[in-house]
Amino acid sequence: MGCMVSQLAAKFAFFPPSPPTYQLKKREDGKLTVVSTAPPATPIPHADDTSLDVLLVDTKHGNKIVAFYLRNPYARLTLLYSHGNAADLGQLYDLFVQLKVNLRVNLMGYDYSGYGASTGKPSESRTYADIEAIYECLETEYGVSQEDVILYGQSVGSGPTLHLAAKLPRLRGVVLHSGILSGLRVLCHVKFTFCFDIYKNINKIKKVKCPVLVIHGTEDDVVNWLHGNGLWKMARESYDPLWIKGGGHCNLELYPDYIRHLCKFIQEMESMTTEKRLQKIRQSVNLQSNSNTGSSCRCCSMKCCKVKCPECSNFCCSTNCSCSLKFPECCWRPSCIKCFHLPKFTNCFGSTCFCTRPSCCVKCSLPSCSSYCYPKCARPSCCMSCFCWQCCVGKHSGTNGKQNG
Repeated sequence: MGCMVSQLAAKFAFFPPSPPTYQLKKREDGKLTVVSTAPPATPIPHADDTSLDVLLVDTKHGNKIVAFYLRNPYARLTLLYSHGNAADLGQLYDLFVQLKVNLRVNLMGYDYSGYGASTGKPSESRTYADIEAIYECLETEYGVSQEDVILYGQSVGSGPTLHLAAKLPRLRGVVLHSGILSGLRVLCHVKFTFCFDIYKNINKIKKVKCPVLVIHGTEDDVVNWLHGNGLWKMARESYDPLWIKGGGHCNLELYPDYIRHLCKFIQEMESMTTEKRLQKIRQSVNLQSNSNTGSSCRCCSMKCCKVKCPECSNFCCSTNCSCSLKFPECCWRPSCIKCFHLPKFTNCFGSTCFCTRPSCCVKCSLPSCSSYCYPKCARPSCCMSCFCWQCCVGKHSGTNGKQNG
């Protein structure tokens, strides 16, 4: 059933140019070059242009996809461009050259499976495999780290772009050009995400940890402006958006504001050093942890602390908190596997337990209560006399000297 839904969605979502606007040729030196399929069949890049690498990249789905890598000798960052529907690299080469020069970046563009001269058939999962293979190529072949990458997704390309961005926490930035909230939301105004929907960007945008620039035309009749506005509002770190008044779906590059705003974004991303970026991430994490009423335990991943300690004002393990006995409400629940903090027992005197590490319940001598402790207390009655967990495990004498382990 899932395969049938995926195939049906692919028929409505993907429209590769037919026939492709280019084909691959091998030069005498064995390197690949691109030739236009429109007569006359001339090379798409100039003959003396050595700044373009034409690549065939293998994906985990077994397809070979075509990629263009355009280098700029003055570049500090690399733009990984995921194009929109009904386009291939032959149509985008001139735009890539302009972006490379005006933005002063290296640029990697690629054709999805089934587009251009790439093999296979297009689908959502294959586009994800395509962008992952291209990013791996950037890392292995060109030595580009994620701190120096800006992901650019246009229209349908916003899907694979956000898929990869959600997995890379140290990206320099993301650009969403006429992006979509989800595939189904382009067709109809639905408020819920269905299992058969594709490109659920509405969920993935929240996982992106780098600055996100949204560019959208106010008169876009293919992907409504509300999609771009929604993505911008839900992004963790939204950059100043660009709403191009009167702009459509496929003509935003013609507006002067487009390249001007994009240049500003790239320049600010260049000036953002890794140290500043990490500092900003730490600040956001600290703010998030302080805003939560419950925080994750430092010794396990469970969210179990309900009340902030009144003395140290911190959500801390009771073993690290000197006031754990003074303020029993700081005890953790449920029991932590690694530090063996005990749950609160309702059959004790009150709703909390004084146990800090690990023994039996010190507020009662009920065998049923002690059976929950770790290690089990063989003599629960001793706890009533000295309130000391060492006594229960045989390592301490009682306060009156009568309990000798």
